[in-house]
Amino acid sequence: MKRQNGFTLIELVVVIVILGILAVTAAPRFLNLQGDARQASLQGLKGAMDGSAGIVYGRAAIDGNESVSQGKTVTIGTDAVKLVWGYPEASVDGIGKAVSGLSGDWSVVASSPTTSISYSFKSGVTGANASSCSVTYAIDPAVSNAQPAISVSNCN
Repeated sequence: MKRQNGFTLIELVVVIVILGILAVTAAPRFLNLQGDARQASLQGLKGAMDGSAGIVYGRAAIDGNESVSQGKTVTIGTDAVKLVWGYPEASVDGIGKAVSGLSGDWSVVASSPTTSISYSFKSGVTGANASSCSVTYAIDPAVSNAQPAISVSNCN
């Protein structure tokens, strides 16, 4: 009988399948796909807040409420949005009502009355990472004709 050197085709296929399974399970950890997806979602929320603030300001300007520091509202859809210098107030009754679906997909992780509010993911991010993985909307009613500042904190 002739002695074989090397390995068979079946052994080669089995090794390739095992390496493929290992690569599929390990790749997400090395590529950080989840962190990139979270960061992209936060950037999308920032864009939604920025767009909503512009729409609310336009409506407030039409109604003549853009030069009032606080206490006015505009109706967007069926919601009354509280205003600060014509922009949505930094509260659930301000930017929270201006952005459609905000309360359904996102949760408030930090807020200071009428000056800033931070939103993060409703699920999937917990503990200290929830506050560092957020979008903050801030506007100061004490500053004349203030404009909102919207910032995104990086997910760790």
